[in-house]
Amino acid sequence: MTGDLQKEQGTITANIGRKEGSIIERAVVAAGQTAITHYKLLKEKNGMSLVEIQLETGRTHQIRVHFSAMGHPLVGDDLYGGSTARMKRQALHSAMLTFTHPMTHQLLHFTSELPNDMVQCMMEA
Repeated sequence: MTGDLQKEQGTITANIGRKEGSIIERAVVAAGQTAITHYKLLKEKNGMSLVEIQLETGRTHQIRVHFSAMGHPLVGDDLYGGSTARMKRQALHSAMLTFTHPMTHQLLHFTSELPNDMVQCMMEA
């Protein structure tokens, strides 16, 4: 994300709903659905922050909307105010996913390394 966070960790609790006049964009709106995002700062450099995020809810565009509303849009996310100068796509990556399979009830756990373009962007920062 862009900018330096004021707190190293925190929780964003802000309702999210459709942005007025748009069928795609979402916004923080009082009448929206509850949305809760936990974050922890991992690294800051040259106006960018690398954060670990844990979602308590799963609203459409939740991470993008919450951080944009805080004044820290994602690098490459021009829909929510981020610049595409460093990356031509949203700097958003799911490194880990864990859930219980709905049929087998088996706990499934998946991990994924950072894509090369994100690694490169972090090295340039």
